[in-house]
Amino acid sequence: MAKIERIGILTSGGDSPGLNAAIRGVAKTVMREDVEVLGIQDGFAGLVENRAERLEWNQVSGILTLGGTILGTSRNKPHKWPKKGGGTEDRTDDAVKSYKKMGLDALVCLGGGGTQKNAFRLMEKGGLRIVTLPKTIDNDVFGTDISFGFDTAMTIACEAIDRLHTTASSHHRCMLVDIMGHRAGWLALEAGLAGGADVILIPEIPFSFRKVANALIKREKNNKRFSIIAVAEGAEIVGEGARKDDGAEDPEGDGDALLAPSLSHRLAAFIQKETALETRVTTLGHLQRGGTPTPTDRALATLLGAKAGECILHGEFGVMIAHRGGQAVPVPLAEVAGKKKLVPMDDPLIKTARLLGLCLGD
Repeated sequence: MAKIERIGILTSGGDSPGLNAAIRGVAKTVMREDVEVLGIQDGFAGLVENRAERLEWNQVSGILTLGGTILGTSRNKPHKWPKKGGGTEDRTDDAVKSYKKMGLDALVCLGGGGTQKNAFRLMEKGGLRIVTLPKTIDNDVFGTDISFGFDTAMTIACEAIDRLHTTASSHHRCMLVDIMGHRAGWLALEAGLAGGADVILIPEIPFSFRKVANALIKREKNNKRFSIIAVAEGAEIVGEGARKDDGAEDPEGDGDALLAPSLSHRLAAFIQKETALETRVTTLGHLQRGGTPTPTDRALATLLGAKAGECILHGEFGVMIAHRGGQAVPVPLAEVAGKKKLVPMDDPLIKTARLLGLCLGD
């Protein structure tokens, strides 16, 4: 294989803590072997529109602790490009042409489930040499034990629950915490367990308003002064199925679709009416994406980024760098694209919640 001389890096989908650490990990690894790195702006939009700039060593130094992404991001898909006046068109050929115009020997795509699919399409249709990294606060990218961004978001959600404990106990209230997670419940489940929530509602387990209310009434009879409910934004009510109001499904598989009306507010109104418990809702929203990544996410993103750089230098393409058993492992992108990692019913965390007597709404 000819020597790798120039690569591109892009970040796609929702922003996520650890993206800059991953960019740094990839770039520094290949720059040490005199490989030029182009930073493609605003995700696949920059690839389609041929927008990129060379990254120098000093630009990827000092970004380890920065949240967001220095490259910018978007949810644009080359094969479903929005047209003026409505509708979409396929601009995959433009993305391929830009790849060639830029003189790239490989492309690194950082993103969630949607990004993995888009990268695979470019690899299959355009013959691009691609390596991907799994980032998402939802932890639902298939094929990896954990995705960077998750630990930071989980920590933020847990800290919010911790803070709500004090006001809930002071006012004898029931507090609902609305947590991201449109299709997968990892974030609400782990934050709920770590924060001591009394009820945890996730998309994988359809729940009943009545069973939640009964659990709260039981707590009150046991002289519990307050209750905390962790609700994933995509939680489903028994018999209603998935809630996709006005078609507002998550366009990239990265977990921050806007659902209306808010399930948490509906549930809060029901609880207050049926139990007479004063009930309040706190929606964390994009707070879960922002700020400095945790040390765990920085270390994980650096590990995966450096491994991506190593794979490129060794001529290994068409893979996603997964975290498995503490190791960075290249996994064929074909085995990842189009799949989602949901919470299985036999997961140890589910078992733990049930052993503790927590209400999961079923």
